[in-house]
Amino acid sequence: MVITLTEAALKKLEIMDIKAGQIPRIDVDITGGCGMSMSYKFIVDEPRRNDHMIEYNGIQIGMDRFTMRNLDDETQIDYTEENGFIIGDSFSSGACAIEIK
Repeated sequence: MVITLTEAALKKLEIMDIKAGQIPRIDVDITGGCGMSMSYKFIVDEPRRNDHMIEYNGIQIGMDRFTMRNLDDETQIDYTEENGFIIGDSFSSGACAIEIK
């Protein structure tokens, strides 16, 4: 698995006030009744015990195994002021746009 960050996402992470003991994480939310849909969110939180860690330019990014299985082999993270962090190939998709909580 390869995670890359666009220049905009990298710059945003560099200026964020991330507290000691916390890391950026990719999580997946599953919704749906008859069908299932997944949306990814990019949060800053404490690492979880079973997180898989990926390093990009000195930044540790964590995710659980379920999230890893559902991401593409190559996943890009972008950032825009309008949409926050966006995970995945299709930056125009509102389904993947999230904000840091």
